[in-house]
Amino acid sequence: QVQLVESGGGLAQAGGSLRLSCVTSGARFSFGGMGWYRQAPGQQREMVAYKTSISGKVYADSVKGRFTISRDNPRNTVYLQMDNLEPEDTGVYYCNGKLGRTEYWGQGIQVTVSS
Repeated sequence: QVQLVESGGGLAQAGGSLRLSCVTSGARFSFGGMGWYRQAPGQQREMVAYKTSISGKVYADSVKGRFTISRDNPRNTVYLQMDNLEPEDTGVYYCNGKLGRTEYWGQGIQVTVSS
């Protein structure tokens, strides 16, 4: 059974930082893509940051220069370092992993940024 488990969310003030972690089990995503999506209240889920095994990193325009995605393949973990947080970053953050045509999701973790 493939599982993706997020941690590190919570409450932060505007201008602050949080670091999300996603640990995977049941499959190795070393040769697949992994990344982060988020969903704000009343909004559609959107891609925040993504990294494949061989190509570069992709970021949503709204987080460029503030968020950094990284992977630790031996530890089956993907991170999202979020700096200079803004209230608009509030939402549920989901870890995503792709293997071939199959997509996997974490259960989501709440991030709330107060102004």
